[in-house]
Amino acid sequence: MTPTRTPTSEDFTLLLPHLTLSLVPASPPESTTAILLLFHGLGDAEPAFASFARSLALPGVLAISVRGTSPLPPALLGLPLDAGPTNHFHWGDDLTLGSDGELDQDPGFEKAMGQVLGRLIGEVLIGKCGWETQDILLFGYGQGGSLALGLASRLRLGVVEGEGRVTEAKEGGGEEAALGKGPKAFKGVVSIGGALPASIIPSISAREKSRTPVLVCHGSKSEAIDEVATDVLKHEFADVKMVEWKRPDDGPPRNSEEVLPMMEFFSERLRSVF
Repeated sequence: MTPTRTPTSEDFTLLLPHLTLSLVPASPPESTTAILLLFHGLGDAEPAFASFARSLALPGVLAISVRGTSPLPPALLGLPLDAGPTNHFHWGDDLTLGSDGELDQDPGFEKAMGQVLGRLIGEVLIGKCGWETQDILLFGYGQGGSLALGLASRLRLGVVEGEGRVTEAKEGGGEEAALGKGPKAFKGVVSIGGALPASIIPSISAREKSRTPVLVCHGSKSEAIDEVATDVLKHEFADVKMVEWKRPDDGPPRNSEEVLPMMEFFSERLRSVF
């Protein structure tokens, strides 16, 4: 087994040519005992979430803010088609409009799943640097929150391999061999206004609930986190905490009252060992 060591920028440069990352080291770096992956919302980019990680200043945590896997088309930003690259990204396989004219909240996430779960986590953090999934926290906002929940949902049935593949158990046999030893779970997931996408839920009918602890924060009139979305989360995860903010929308946390449940969750998870 590869001895655990703190990842550096050089560890990602050659192996992850299609992912742009911003690292926020623990202080001091040698104090690192956990890793936090951050996923921005639709149309954003990784610098803002690197700043958010600095403001959290979680002790002993290396934060890695990840850029979305695809740029938003200029037309969606009200720009000319020949405007060139923009600094606005998303995590979906495709962008489609629903009957209400809004972007589909579940555009498929297979490309992002492969890049993040297979390569970033499996190939670099686990295969190259010796960490385990139980050492990794996930945080996401909006579409990034959906991706974070989807990563935890997918992980429960598979083992992340160093070559960048996720081997999934097959219905009807071979499950123990595919799962290997130990819990296939992350240390925890925080989603702000992001629901679990149906496209990521494993198709095996006899699946167990994910053992990754989950915290979902949302506005009182959230469009993404309704009663159905809450029921799905509780059906797919064994440990789910829902926090409804007083304000109606799902925007980023704005005050200490909204941040407190997140900090309590992170503190609890950093003390916990599977």
